[in-house]
Amino acid sequence: MSENVLVGISDFKTAKKPDVLVTYALGSCVGICLIDSDTGVGGMSHIMLPDSGIKKNAGVSDRMKFADTAIGDLVNDLTRAGARKENLKAKIAGGADMFNFDGESFISTIGKRNVDAVREQLGNLGIPILSEDVGENYGRTLHFDLATGGVTVNSIGKDSNEI
Repeated sequence: MSENVLVGISDFKTAKKPDVLVTYALGSCVGICLIDSDTGVGGMSHIMLPDSGIKKNAGVSDRMKFADTAIGDLVNDLTRAGARKENLKAKIAGGADMFNFDGESFISTIGKRNVDAVREQLGNLGIPILSEDVGENYGRTLHFDLATGGVTVNSIGKDSNEI
């Protein structure tokens, strides 16, 4: 019997099929879904910011907030749970432009910078991105079904999208 596992903001979780990982309120944040389909071990991270360098001496809970620390930590958790790093595949969503400011500022470009940081970290780890639903100007909710590897993206006023 499957269980829904909630992934909060600045959080990540690992689970095994047939569980479903769920995260809400992805605006400029990015949801990273990783799975080893051979073992059915997967995980989801909900990052808020691209780079931990803005916070010196980040603690353990703070590491889940940043793309440059959370993704590597999630991969380590997945391998401890039985996933093989070389089998991991990714799907990502979020990184919306939620703040309408004139010109470019730290806040107005945070969604794009989050997506860029996630892509860079996954690339550095050799994890391919199979599909994505990023950018635009609306929030997203993700349901990551570890039995199928499918990620359903829901947004208010939009049809559900499978990535």
